Amino acid sequence: MRTGIFLAGLLLPAMSFAQQAFTIKGNIQHLEPGAKVYLDRRENGEAFLDSAVVKNGSFELKGTVKSPLMVMLMVDHKGTGFMIQGPDVDRCLFYLEKGTLTFTGKDNISDAVITGGPINKEHDRFKQYISAYDSLMVGINNDFGAATEEQRNDTAFIGKLNVRFHAAVDKRKALEKQFIQENPNSFFSIVALKELAVMNDMNLAEVGPLFSGLSDALKKSPAGVEFNQTMEVERALGIGATAPDFTQNDIHDQPVKLSDFRGKYVLLDFWASWCAPCRAENPNVVAAYKKFKDKNFIVLSVSLDQAGKKAAWLGAIEKDGLQDFVHVSDLKYWDNAVARKYGVRGVPTNYLIAPDGKIVAKNLRGDQLDQQLTTLMGNK
Repeated sequence: MRTGIFLAGLLLPAMSFAQQAFTIKGNIQHLEPGAKVYLDRRENGEAFLDSAVVKNGSFELKGTVKSPLMVMLMVDHKGTGFMIQGPDVDRCLFYLEKGTLTFTGKDNISDAVITGGPINKEHDRFKQYISAYDSLMVGINNDFGAATEEQRNDTAFIGKLNVRFHAAVDKRKALEKQFIQENPNSFFSIVALKELAVMNDMNLAEVGPLFSGLSDALKKSPAGVEFNQTMEVERALGIGATAPDFTQNDIHDQPVKLSDFRGKYVLLDFWASWCAPCRAENPNVVAAYKKFKDKNFIVLSVSLDQAGKKAAWLGAIEKDGLQDFVHVSDLKYWDNAVARKYGVRGVPTNYLIAPDGKIVAKNLRGDQLDQQLTTLMGNK
């Protein structure tokens, strides 16, 4: 393990996170006349899309940013209109930060060299630190890509790949944990903490002490404050806590309150029609509902579908046989008000709530829901 390499001399200085001006300058030599550049970003739940016309291979974008933010820069080579996908669009993920960032390249923004920003320089250092994980994943993906159809249908072959995958994830967790401990003032210690929280289902026993070990300046940064608030939400949603009440409209635009179901066992299930793992889990939830519906059990389903996608939501309910559940949504995607209140960071996510309104279990998958309900209500 590379201890001692990334220490105090390479740490970022304490940063001011007031609203700061940024400038993005680019020079991509071989861009066609009329090409357009788009900056796609999301701050505080609000989406922004800035654009500039490329002239003689050069472009410039200006604005303000409160704190370092991962964004996407895209080039529409034909200038025919913004497209998230397509052969004439290439893209680059980077961290938007105060000051001037310069992109220099020949043909594509995805291959451009980024200079001028301490956060992006630190990002390169962080990526190098956890590069052992990337190497493991490249090997796994290469072996899967080279596999025959027979091998891909071989449970033993896929099982070995899964073992290697989980070993790679464990490697990433270990590297990120070490990075956080060695770099208490690095912005990417917060980034690593967020990733660990997702991978460990927000295990406060692990992420809490790691957060406590960060510098005061980083804890007080917007990213630090946000992560601390996430931990507070998680503490309020622990086993034995009272599930926060909410009101949201159902498929008929009628308001539904969680407290309407006090006196029943409620599975509060966060999902979306676009979420493949959610759709794969739905048969397990349906089976549990059919088995326990006569024992004071209901499913209150919160969809994270998007605006204008109500038909997709209703179609998934029909196709997956979820008609007997109670369904609500505000069709605001990840900004769903209930999901935000419950600190939902990924779907599927669920909470099992007892008749007294207390949370008794979380994130029950497969036959775990059946087992938990059997424990609570019996198998008769």
